[in-house]
Amino acid sequence: MLNPDSHPCFNPGACATSARVHLPVAPACNMQCGYCNRAYDCVNESRPGVTSSILSPFQALTYLGKVMEKMPVSVVGIAGPGDPFANPDKTMETLSLVREKYPDILLCVATNGLNLLPFVDDLARLQVSHVTLTVNAVDPEIGKDMYAWMRVGPYRFTGLEAAEALLERQEKSILALKAKGIVVKVNTVVVPGLNDDHVLQIAQKAKQWGVDYMNCMALIPVPGSNFEAYSEPSAELMRGLRSEAAAYVKQMSHCRRCRADAAGLLSESNDNGVTDLLAQAARGPVIAGPQRDCLALASREGVMINLHLGEAREFLIYRRSSEGFAFLETREAPPAGDQARWEKLTDLLSDCSHVLVSSIGEKPLRALKEGGIETVCVEGVIQEALDALFSGTDLHYMQKRVAGVCNGAGGGCNS
Repeated sequence: MLNPDSHPCFNPGACATSARVHLPVAPACNMQCGYCNRAYDCVNESRPGVTSSILSPFQALTYLGKVMEKMPVSVVGIAGPGDPFANPDKTMETLSLVREKYPDILLCVATNGLNLLPFVDDLARLQVSHVTLTVNAVDPEIGKDMYAWMRVGPYRFTGLEAAEALLERQEKSILALKAKGIVVKVNTVVVPGLNDDHVLQIAQKAKQWGVDYMNCMALIPVPGSNFEAYSEPSAELMRGLRSEAAAYVKQMSHCRRCRADAAGLLSESNDNGVTDLLAQAARGPVIAGPQRDCLALASREGVMINLHLGEAREFLIYRRSSEGFAFLETREAPPAGDQARWEKLTDLLSDCSHVLVSSIGEKPLRALKEGGIETVCVEGVIQEALDALFSGTDLHYMQKRVAGVCNGAGGGCNS
């Protein structure tokens, strides 16, 4: 395995020589931070929580291979655009695929820590060497104002209860990571008037936990976020906070607040070549196996995606070409009541990479996924969805709702 010191996010000496690649395979998040609005994404900005495309684990592996043909890569990380452990299946599958193909590369993840603990043993088994947790408060009275809500399993928490649940899970996770010998960095987003007077206490607690590095990050007042009206902390304030906190934990001051699809040296923005590779990978097959160049849609009238999968009596089939998706044919759905309905549907759509529906039940979702077909739960104009899929654009904005059932490129939906 590469020297852990070659990780540019943990060692400023590696910034000019070690390239990193973030694989955007984790679209969902299990909490809403006050400073985050993942729907706001400019291709020219660099900040966490944004990406040009969402990839499946297999697409991510394909993309990584193409990037490595362009540049030597030292580190592969998963940092969203949601939270890796709000998407644990995709995260762990991606890490496993990368570790199998590239046994000597460094692996890392960045997370809020809410659902990290159950996966610490698996991270250690895969030799994930670096983990970053965002810890914005170690006093729940302050933490309750940092987050709008968070979800633990089926339960949704707000206010003080949410902050207490998060802090408990972060502490247990960090202690478990350190027991496995994993390097841990704590990111703290500094919000003037909210937690700027609390940074020293976070550093003191981080020392107790055995944290290796701390990264104080200036708030970015993102449009549409709860904190959009807050002021960004001054450079002078940030220098002072880092200086005080350094008495307890080694400080990182070279952070570039990377995108969830960042690739290359830490000092460089994604070039057009890498951006094109990302879009190409997002248009490719979602699993290993024969190329699937079609997709299926459930529509009442042929203009909108607006049917639950179980309501669809037929599916509109579109085929991908070099210029986009073109209508191919209509296929009659297996009838309701057929005991083998979902297996027959999977066979019917075996040349399709995706099925676009407004919602879907858990049983057909599982059957389609086992058949290598990705389900995307969205509502809207068919042509708009086709254009987005062809260009590799995230379909999150077309989602009907998010509840963690679907695992497709468009996010989740209810059963």
